[in-house]
Amino acid sequence: MSERSRDSTFTGKREKRGDKLIVRAMPVKSEELKITGICDVVEFVRDEHGVEINGADGKYAAYPVEYKRGKPKLDDADLLQLAAQAICLEEMLLCDVNAGYMFYNEIKHRVEVPLTLTIKNKVKLIIAEMQDYYKRRYTPKVKTGSFCNSCSLHSICLPELMNKRSVKSYVEGKIRE
Repeated sequence: MSERSRDSTFTGKREKRGDKLIVRAMPVKSEELKITGICDVVEFVRDEHGVEINGADGKYAAYPVEYKRGKPKLDDADLLQLAAQAICLEEMLLCDVNAGYMFYNEIKHRVEVPLTLTIKNKVKLIIAEMQDYYKRRYTPKVKTGSFCNSCSLHSICLPELMNKRSVKSYVEGKIRE
Protein backbone atom coordinates (compact mmCIF):
# COMPACT_ATOMS: atom_id res chain seq x y z
CA MET A 1 0.00 0.00 0.00
CA SER A 2 1.58 3.30 -1.07
CA GLU A 3 0.13 6.69 -0.26
CA ARG A 4 1.09 10.33 -0.24
CA SER A 5 1.22 11.50 3.37
CA ARG A 6 -0.86 14.47 4.42
CA ASP A 7 1.20 14.87 7.60
CA SER A 8 3.62 17.80 7.14
CA THR A 9 6.41 15.83 8.84
CA PHE A 10 6.21 13.08 6.23
CA THR A 11 6.01 14.84 2.89
CA GLY A 12 7.87 12.07 1.07
CA LYS A 13 6.37 8.91 -0.41
CA ARG A 14 5.09 6.61 2.32
CA GLU A 15 4.41 2.86 2.30
CA LYS A 16 3.58 0.22 4.89
CA ARG A 17 5.21 -3.23 4.96
CA GLY A 18 4.11 -5.32 7.92
CA ASP A 19 5.36 -3.66 11.12
CA LYS A 20 7.43 -1.18 9.13
CA LEU A 21 6.44 2.21 7.76
CA ILE A 22 8.83 3.42 5.04
CA VAL A 23 9.09 7.09 4.12
CA ARG A 24 11.21 8.03 1.09
CA ALA A 25 12.74 11.46 0.42
CA MET A 26 11.78 12.68 3.87
CA PRO A 27 12.73 16.31 4.57
CA VAL A 28 14.42 16.78 7.96
CA LYS A 29 15.67 19.80 9.87
CA SER A 30 17.16 20.93 13.13
CA GLU A 31 16.15 24.37 14.35
CA GLU A 32 18.87 24.16 17.02
CA LEU A 33 21.68 23.47 14.54
CA LYS A 34 20.09 25.43 11.67
CA ILE A 35 20.47 22.58 9.18
CA THR A 36 18.09 20.91 6.75
CA GLY A 37 18.29 17.89 4.51
CA ILE A 38 16.42 15.06 2.90
CA CYS A 39 16.77 11.49 4.09
CA ASP A 40 16.82 8.92 1.29
CA VAL A 41 14.64 6.70 3.48
CA VAL A 42 13.44 6.66 7.06
CA GLU A 43 12.18 3.32 8.28
CA PHE A 44 9.75 3.43 11.18
CA VAL A 45 9.69 0.04 12.86
CA ARG A 46 6.90 -0.78 15.31
CA ASP A 47 8.35 -0.49 18.82
CA GLU A 48 6.46 -0.04 22.10
CA HIS A 49 9.16 2.42 23.24
CA GLY A 50 8.93 4.46 20.04
CA VAL A 51 6.90 7.51 19.08
CA GLU A 52 3.41 7.85 17.67
CA ILE A 53 3.21 8.60 13.96
CA ASN A 54 0.28 10.59 12.60
CA GLY A 55 -1.98 8.30 10.59
CA ALA A 56 -0.39 5.05 11.86
CA ASP A 57 -1.47 2.79 14.69
CA GLY A 58 1.01 2.07 17.48
CA LYS A 59 4.44 3.46 18.22
CA TYR A 60 7.51 3.37 16.02
CA ALA A 61 11.30 3.70 16.31
CA ALA A 62 12.97 5.74 13.54
CA TYR A 63 15.98 4.53 11.52
CA PRO A 64 17.50 6.71 8.78
CA VAL A 65 18.73 4.77 5.73
CA GLU A 66 21.27 6.32 3.36
CA TYR A 67 21.88 4.86 -0.11
CA LYS A 68 25.30 5.22 -1.72
CA ARG A 69 26.29 4.25 -5.26
CA GLY A 70 29.78 3.09 -4.30
CA LYS A 71 31.31 1.16 -1.44
CA PRO A 72 32.13 2.17 2.16
CA LYS A 73 34.53 5.09 2.34
CA LEU A 74 37.78 5.11 4.27
CA ASP A 75 36.81 8.33 6.06
CA ASP A 76 33.72 8.93 8.17
CA ALA A 77 31.82 11.21 5.74
CA ASP A 78 28.95 8.74 5.27
CA LEU A 79 28.67 8.18 9.01
CA LEU A 80 28.60 11.93 9.68
CA GLN A 81 25.83 12.41 7.11
CA LEU A 82 23.75 9.65 8.68
CA ALA A 83 24.35 11.05 12.18
CA ALA A 84 23.22 14.52 11.03
CA GLN A 85 20.00 12.96 9.76
CA ALA A 86 19.53 11.20 13.10
CA ILE A 87 20.04 14.48 15.00
CA CYS A 88 17.35 16.12 12.87
CA LEU A 89 14.96 13.20 13.39
CA GLU A 90 15.56 13.30 17.15
CA GLU A 91 14.66 16.97 17.32
CA MET A 92 11.65 16.66 15.01
CA LEU A 93 10.19 13.55 16.64
CA LEU A 94 11.40 14.09 20.23
CA CYS A 95 12.98 10.64 20.36
CA ASP A 96 16.36 8.93 20.39
CA VAL A 97 17.82 7.59 17.15
CA ASN A 98 20.69 5.29 18.09
CA ALA A 99 21.13 3.39 14.83
CA GLY A 100 20.72 3.80 11.11
CA TYR A 101 21.69 1.96 7.93
CA MET A 102 23.94 2.51 4.95
CA PHE A 103 23.25 0.64 1.73
CA TYR A 104 26.22 0.49 -0.62
CA ASN A 105 25.19 -0.37 -4.18
CA GLU A 106 28.68 -1.45 -5.30
CA ILE A 107 28.83 -4.20 -2.68
CA LYS A 108 25.03 -4.75 -2.59
CA HIS A 109 25.13 -4.76 1.17
CA ARG A 110 23.22 -2.96 3.90
CA VAL A 111 25.28 -2.05 6.96
CA GLU A 112 23.81 -1.24 10.37
CA VAL A 113 25.50 1.81 11.85
CA PRO A 114 25.46 2.63 15.58
CA LEU A 115 24.87 6.38 16.03
CA THR A 116 26.65 7.18 19.29
CA LEU A 117 26.73 10.38 21.30
CA THR A 118 30.40 10.73 20.32
CA ILE A 119 29.65 10.78 16.58
CA LYS A 120 26.65 13.10 17.07
CA ASN A 121 28.85 15.50 19.02
CA LYS A 122 31.41 15.40 16.19
CA VAL A 123 28.65 16.39 13.76
CA LYS A 124 27.67 19.29 16.02
CA LEU A 125 31.28 20.50 16.21
CA ILE A 126 31.66 20.36 12.42
CA ILE A 127 28.40 22.26 11.92
CA ALA A 128 29.51 24.92 14.44
CA GLU A 129 32.82 25.24 12.57
CA MET A 130 31.02 25.59 9.21
CA GLN A 131 28.67 28.23 10.63
CA ASP A 132 31.65 30.12 12.04
CA TYR A 133 33.28 30.07 8.59
CA TYR A 134 30.08 31.44 7.10
CA LYS A 135 29.81 34.26 9.66
CA ARG A 136 33.44 35.24 9.02
CA ARG A 137 32.97 34.89 5.23
CA TYR A 138 35.89 32.46 5.24
CA THR A 139 36.20 29.85 2.51
CA PRO A 140 38.66 27.02 3.25
CA LYS A 141 41.08 25.94 0.54
CA VAL A 142 39.62 23.24 -1.67
CA LYS A 143 41.05 19.73 -1.41
CA THR A 144 40.55 18.03 -4.74
CA GLY A 145 41.02 14.37 -5.55
CA SER A 146 39.63 11.48 -7.54
CA PHE A 147 36.61 11.53 -5.21
CA CYS A 148 35.55 14.78 -6.93
CA ASN A 149 34.47 12.82 -10.03
CA SER A 150 31.63 11.06 -8.20
CA CYS A 151 30.46 14.13 -6.25
CA SER A 152 26.92 15.38 -6.93
CA LEU A 153 28.25 18.98 -6.86
CA HIS A 154 30.97 18.35 -9.47
CA SER A 155 29.25 20.42 -12.19
CA ILE A 156 28.90 23.38 -9.79
CA CYS A 157 32.26 23.17 -8.03
CA LEU A 158 34.41 22.41 -11.09
CA PRO A 159 37.40 21.22 -9.04
CA GLU A 160 39.76 21.40 -12.02
CA LEU A 161 39.29 25.20 -11.95
CA MET A 162 40.17 25.33 -8.27
CA ASN A 163 43.75 24.37 -9.06
CA LYS A 164 44.04 27.64 -11.01
CA ARG A 165 41.87 29.88 -8.83
CA SER A 166 41.00 30.05 -5.12
CA VAL A 167 37.55 28.95 -4.02
CA LYS A 168 37.01 32.35 -2.41
CA SER A 169 37.64 34.23 -5.67
CA TYR A 170 35.44 31.78 -7.58
CA VAL A 171 32.54 32.17 -5.10
CA GLU A 172 32.89 35.95 -5.03
CA GLY A 173 32.89 35.99 -8.85
CA LYS A 174 29.70 33.92 -8.94
CA ILE A 175 28.04 36.23 -6.42
CA ARG A 176 28.88 39.28 -8.57
CA GLU A 177 27.35 37.65 -11.71
